[in-house]
Amino acid sequence: MSRVTTIVRKPAVKLDRVVDTITLDHEARGKRHAHWTGEAGTGIHLDLDMETTINDGDALRLEDGRLIQVKAAAEKLLEVRAENPLRLMRLAWHLGSQHGLAEFAGDALYIENNPALVELARGQGCTATPVERRFQPEQSAHHCDHDHGHHHHDHGHKHGHDHGHGHEHEHGPGCGHAHDSHKHD
Repeated sequence: MSRVTTIVRKPAVKLDRVVDTITLDHEARGKRHAHWTGEAGTGIHLDLDMETTINDGDALRLEDGRLIQVKAAAEKLLEVRAENPLRLMRLAWHLGSQHGLAEFAGDALYIENNPALVELARGQGCTATPVERRFQPEQSAHHCDHDHGHHHHDHGHKHGHDHGHGHEHEHGPGCGHAHDSHKHD
């Protein structure tokens, strides 16, 4: 089984390196860790170090440099439409406040097909028609595909205590840590 630690985005995929394809639904394309088999039989061990979304046309880079191209699977969704665009905007606002997934098209929203969302759509004066198509919802604003290289409250040095709020310790020569990268109260 070949290990994958890198996603190659669609514009950078070199077709001569593609040795297999795999068709995945939206949920699978959001995983960090998984074991799959490509359509030509390639064993795939997905082992990403951060959260990301794999899009239709992207590729999984195997450790030896070969690529597995990803296709988005057709899924059962709801196509939501409204005569008044304001109704779609209101529905989108409600979906966002519930962290619901939505794909935006010119005059429609595509959302997961479940009874609660049907009722929400109809409650906003929209029609909700079952369809089957690839699902590529918008990513949330706080989601990004790169590592920021830090963690909350990481001060860039290690010593014998945590950096909680309002802590005290000795300062000055011989205290065992530097003070050039941050300030203390």
